[in-house]
Amino acid sequence: MGTLVPIYGTDPQLGEWTHSAFIPTPLPSSVPELSAETYLSVLKARAALSALDATAKQLPNPTLLRLPTLRREAQSTSALEGTYAPLADVLTADEDAPATPELIEVLNYVSMANIGFDKVASGFPISVTLICELQAQLMRGTQLEELSGQVRDRQVVIGQRTDADPQDFPARKSRFVPAPPGLTLESGVRDLTDWMRQDHSAAIDPVIAAAMSHYQFETLHPFMDGNGRVGRYLIVLHLQATGVLSEPTLTVSPWFEARRAAYYDHLLTVSTDGDWNGYVKFFADGLSSAAEQTKNQMIALVSVQARLKEQVRASHLRADSAHALVDLAIANPSLTIAKVETELGLSYGRANKLVNQLADLGILQALNPAGYKRRYYAPSVLAVLTS
Repeated sequence: MGTLVPIYGTDPQLGEWTHSAFIPTPLPSSVPELSAETYLSVLKARAALSALDATAKQLPNPTLLRLPTLRREAQSTSALEGTYAPLADVLTADEDAPATPELIEVLNYVSMANIGFDKVASGFPISVTLICELQAQLMRGTQLEELSGQVRDRQVVIGQRTDADPQDFPARKSRFVPAPPGLTLESGVRDLTDWMRQDHSAAIDPVIAAAMSHYQFETLHPFMDGNGRVGRYLIVLHLQATGVLSEPTLTVSPWFEARRAAYYDHLLTVSTDGDWNGYVKFFADGLSSAAEQTKNQMIALVSVQARLKEQVRASHLRADSAHALVDLAIANPSLTIAKVETELGLSYGRANKLVNQLADLGILQALNPAGYKRRYYAPSVLAVLTS
């Protein structure tokens, strides 16, 4: 699956060291050898993705549900990399003033995802330039911001073996050592994005292609930080670019997060043993389950939307703006009076009155009643997203 190349360096405390790094071979233009059972998992994943996309297309405004599902994805994909923030906090966070460094990174993911989805929908190809731009957005406002937005120029290592000597050199005790920086790494990333742009539909199913490109990206590990989050995001972006998903409302990371050890093991065994079969089956099972879960959550949110609008119709409120505010509360897990004013084109006084009217009906609830900049949320929406 690749080659080992020597690497070396000097540790300020331990002295000089040598080790090996792994450079994966470029992805093939044909499908790896897979079992009948794995192909059945791939077919099941394609069916689940088609059902999800069909459900999204039936909605009057599919993009309405993108933000809440994106925030849920952002929370899970960040948790996989050790950046944890409670899901309820992520869903109700103020995007203009995140309260913690963890929330900054999680909300950066949402901004990054929207940039990528919009560019691919506008015809931009997946390229090295694009993924560097996305990674820079992800790391905005963090300690590694200055080193972001470019293919890394130094060696990194991944994880730590359970049998490693804690006093050994970092490279020697790591679980995996990706390619060293330089021309080989840069060409590997360029080869990958070229491969992702090619039409493999005649030889490789898009689910298998997404699995292969995800493995290659994570194995190259092209950035100083954010590789896991960008790599899992590229799964959905790749499915959008190949036409499998027209509205990329898919949350893949909760499934992988719940199977973190198996996820990392399957990626590694492709490199160590060439086990594409086990990895692709695991990946396809994940997409199948994720698509089904996302579809069910989408249907549940639409049901909540209809129920809240019926609640408005049964009240004394008659203005269309009340129904528009329900839509806004579905699309934004939390909001302020100022956001309602801007999004619905109301005066501040009218927006404030409308929010209070929906709060009186129990549709909205103040997140911080005593706060200067009060935020509101719809409890029934939050219940669906955190279930």
